[in-house]
Amino acid sequence: MVIPGEQPFFGTASEVRPDPELACRILVVDDDASLRRTLPHVLARGGRSFDDCGSVADAIALLQHQHYDLILLDYRLPDATGLALLDWLSENQREEAVIMISGEDAIDAAIGALRRGADDYVRKPYHVAQLQRAVEGTLHKTSLERANRAMSQRLRASERLHRYLVESSPDLIFTLDAEGCFNYINPRVQALLGYERSALMRRPFVSLVMPEDMERMRSLLLSPRGMPTESFNVELRLRRATDGMDGHDGPESITVSLTGIPMMGREGGRQASGLYGVARDISERKRAEEIISFQAYHDQLTRLPNRVLFKDRLELAIAQAQRRSGSLAVMFVDVDRFKLVNDTFGHAEGDTLLRGIAERLSATLRRGDTLARLGGDEFTVLLPDVAQPEDAETIARKILEVLAPPFRLSHGDFRATASLGIALFPRDGNDAEELTRAADIAMYQVKRSGKNGFRFFDPDLNSHYRERIALENDLRGAVERGELELHYQPQISLHHQRVVGMEALLRWNHPVHGMVGPAAFVPVAEEAGLIGDISRWVLEQACRQLAHWREAGHDELRMSLNLSPHDFDSADVVGMVTDCVSRHRLPPSQLELEITESMMMQDAAGVAAKVRQLREAGLSVAIDDFGTGYSALAYLQKFPVSTLKIDRSFVRDLEGPATNPIISAITGIARGFGLQLIAEGVERAEQVETLRTLGCDVMQGYFFARPAPAAEAGGWLQTVPCGSC
Repeated sequence: MVIPGEQPFFGTASEVRPDPELACRILVVDDDASLRRTLPHVLARGGRSFDDCGSVADAIALLQHQHYDLILLDYRLPDATGLALLDWLSENQREEAVIMISGEDAIDAAIGALRRGADDYVRKPYHVAQLQRAVEGTLHKTSLERANRAMSQRLRASERLHRYLVESSPDLIFTLDAEGCFNYINPRVQALLGYERSALMRRPFVSLVMPEDMERMRSLLLSPRGMPTESFNVELRLRRATDGMDGHDGPESITVSLTGIPMMGREGGRQASGLYGVARDISERKRAEEIISFQAYHDQLTRLPNRVLFKDRLELAIAQAQRRSGSLAVMFVDVDRFKLVNDTFGHAEGDTLLRGIAERLSATLRRGDTLARLGGDEFTVLLPDVAQPEDAETIARKILEVLAPPFRLSHGDFRATASLGIALFPRDGNDAEELTRAADIAMYQVKRSGKNGFRFFDPDLNSHYRERIALENDLRGAVERGELELHYQPQISLHHQRVVGMEALLRWNHPVHGMVGPAAFVPVAEEAGLIGDISRWVLEQACRQLAHWREAGHDELRMSLNLSPHDFDSADVVGMVTDCVSRHRLPPSQLELEITESMMMQDAAGVAAKVRQLREAGLSVAIDDFGTGYSALAYLQKFPVSTLKIDRSFVRDLEGPATNPIISAITGIARGFGLQLIAEGVERAEQVETLRTLGCDVMQGYFFARPAPAAEAGGWLQTVPCGSC
């Protein structure tokens, strides 16, 4: 996935890139016809053309008559897996680059594809930007490799150049006498090394060789047996006379590929009398190779090792620890609130923050430790020599301390915190995958517990997360399978001695676990992104039931229901509610939406705007569990709510008006702001009487009725439940 703000996958802006206007043929092999139609539009660039097919057999038929620069290959195809096409390409010595696209979760699929020659592996589902980056990177890599092959081919061809080309050759061509001194050198030396030809004549060739390569060349040219009697090819660095190159201070040396051909003595003598030499500047090629190698194993934004290199080092460290019965630690580091920086200040600022975090983390680690960036705001740390868990704890505390000072961004300072999970070998796992997963689980627990801390992996966490994943999987189809239900609890007016409202309460009738309350599954739905569909279902069912009760003659009945804070993150929450009310022909004032104090505090401006729109549309809005948070009275002025609900925690211990200043205060606030008041959690007759005395008229709780399905709740509309008020 692309993490917002990341650098291009290959190289930097100053480096040579393939010309996007050059002709480029791409073959899309996928059995999904709609995807084959979509990808050419998503990946369109100047000069690119696309062919497509839906099977391995069709792909081979096309490849027998056409060469491509890139193949986008699906893993699962009707007649075989994409691995079969990779095998065919290998057997036929084809040069097409391949990006494997797969929905397989197993790492073996990726390993199999890469071992068979795939250049990259993209797992479904993917972001369009991720696929675009993979395509650009692979085409760039292919371009560099072709350039390297072309250089090598020219080098071999240069050895067969005719004599008349020597003077104009782009290579450095020279001859050495039996003592290894220059007796001829072509004009290329001036541009390549900055020396005048005459200044090098009769000088030893080794005088141009950099010190680190000197001994190797001396042993080759000046051995006791004299000049070499066989041709050779060697890479070495030659010294440049930068002071004489038009005042330009260039690199101290260049890397050349030197081909030496012995000049044999006359009359068939076996002793070489000298040497022909051709030196080609391969500095750019070596630099390209270094770039390819570095980018394959490093993150381009922070220059840290990437996931591949981290896994390789971790596996090596595990093998070494097993041999000496040692231990090691793996940390999973996730930056807290990083999305806030990207969303508020932009991705460039997010990149600056990530680089700063990487620098501080690196400074806290020991020489043999490894810090890697997995992507986004996720980092991993390998501590290969850990004598006891306290050693890892010390590093974790240092990381939290080093992140404490604010980071200076162009828009102001930002204080970053992190959540750290720690796994130990061999206690928490025997391979790289198990240890990384254990550290990730421990980190996630820190996230849920308040962030900005660290935690060691606990096996109980694994079992908890397995249960959570199972619950999430079951929840994904609960709406379609009709497993969700609404139960209703009446709201009683003591003054009118009747039911004035119903609160819709969500239940999940799980096929295995039975009736599950919202506290067990709503947080899972919110984290998994399922809450939107569930809230729409609740709204639809509640409005339909209210319309049914109105048709039965209960025209003044009010329906109350809760919306998740995540629903208010949606821009269309107001439209969703008003549209549903309109479709069921309900008076807007008879639908009451409940929000929490905490939601008001988190995004006061955004939530207040949506609450104001709901109120302007005629709907009622209640603050649920009022008094349990930290809201100030000023928020009641910003939020045009209609109702306050007294939390059950205040009602539970009611003994009398004199001992309940909080409820007295809440009732006073409601009167002062002209708001309706509802007490929830009423379970005893004395609570009813005390609340009545304090001025609260509408109540709900087990004293009157427990939540029940609509069929049973409808009976309460004829009489006050429990009949004791």
